Amino acid sequence: MLEEILDTYDDEEILVADGFDDAFLGIGRQFGKPFAIYDKERCLRILQETMSEEEAIEYFSFNVEGAYVGEKTPIFLEFL
Repeated sequence: MLEEILDTYDDEEILVADGFDDAFLGIGRQFGKPFAIYDKERCLRILQETMSEEEAIEYFSFNVEGAYVGEKTPIFLEFL
C-alpha cells in the first residue's frame, strides 16, 4: 500500500521510515514540501515485537524520532 501511495507522488521526493510501513498514516505538507507521517504508538508497537517496551522507547527516541535525515525527515504523530 505504501509503495502505491508514494507512486502518486513520483515527481516529489518523500523519505520513509524503514520498517514502519504498518504505522504509515499519510502525507502532510509544510511550506509546500511533502512529508511522510507515521503513528508514533504504532511504531513503538512494531519495535516491541523484537524488544521490550523500555528498549523500544529508548531506541525509537534516539534512532528514529531523534534522527534528522534532512529537510524531508518523516513526522511521527502523537494522538492526544
